[in-house]
Amino acid sequence: MNQGEFLYLSRSDVEQINLPMIEIINALDEMFKEKGRGRVEMPPKPGIHTRPDAFIHAMPAYIPGTGAAGVKWVSGYPENQQKGLPYISGLLILNDADTGVPLALMDATWITAKRTGAATAVAAKYLARPESSSLGILACGVQGRTNLEALAELFNITTIKAYDIYPEVAQKFAAEMAGFTTTEIEVVKQPRDAVEGMDLVVTSGPILKTPKPTIKAGWLKAGAFASPVDFDSYFFGEAFAELDKLATDDLAQMAYYRQSGYFKETPQPYADLGQIAAGIMPGREHEAERIASINLGLALDDMATAPLIYKQALEKGIGSKLPL
Repeated sequence: MNQGEFLYLSRSDVEQINLPMIEIINALDEMFKEKGRGRVEMPPKPGIHTRPDAFIHAMPAYIPGTGAAGVKWVSGYPENQQKGLPYISGLLILNDADTGVPLALMDATWITAKRTGAATAVAAKYLARPESSSLGILACGVQGRTNLEALAELFNITTIKAYDIYPEVAQKFAAEMAGFTTTEIEVVKQPRDAVEGMDLVVTSGPILKTPKPTIKAGWLKAGAFASPVDFDSYFFGEAFAELDKLATDDLAQMAYYRQSGYFKETPQPYADLGQIAAGIMPGREHEAERIASINLGLALDDMATAPLIYKQALEKGIGSKLPL
């Protein structure tokens, strides 16, 4: 690229590249190992909040091992779904680590969706039982889809149960996800039916500062792994309290959110995924452990993914070169 220009990748450009999920999972796995060894830079993400339960965050990060540096400017607005707009939207700037010059500006909607599912898969790699074969999905939106896609890359999923507060959304999810799995997706009428007896449980509703939880103590079976993508919006404090282990993707960020009023009834995590992936802290130690990982969404996830997309775009001639 000429240093007087940058590459612009629209949402359709990023989707056209269609980076395989397994490549994103592997990239995040390596990133978390680097994080655990203290070889990354990621300041806390500042943000503004123009509506209740909505956010616009700046997410900078640097991974020296891959030379990935940049920032994502991302928003999450729960009421957008009633307006026909995506809950999550944003842009990502990738910079040259040696000069600071912008290399690319790309839509971050696809990246955010896929890397969040990939982060769940990385957590499950270390914290779920390897033989896990049943999956419950609660909230069948974008994250329900990408989490199923990612977990199916690492586990032989033979049973899938899906729940959504809108039954028609769950039915649409079951029909559309048939292309990602040969396993029939059973739509259930009650949230409990997507939790009890499941090896893997993903909740992916909107993130709420004052949640109205559903999952109670006793629902999550011994040996299960849960990924509450929506923070504590689905789980009662009593359900978190019965976990044998609670992890997160970043301890400092969890503490920041707690100070901001989130996680009022959530126990302190014992470790973050960087420590676990790097072998500094243990992952699953016993078959019967109930374990959850509350992944908050890291700028490092985006910086592990964006350079792969940028490289593919250059190789395939996708995107528009614009002057700085």
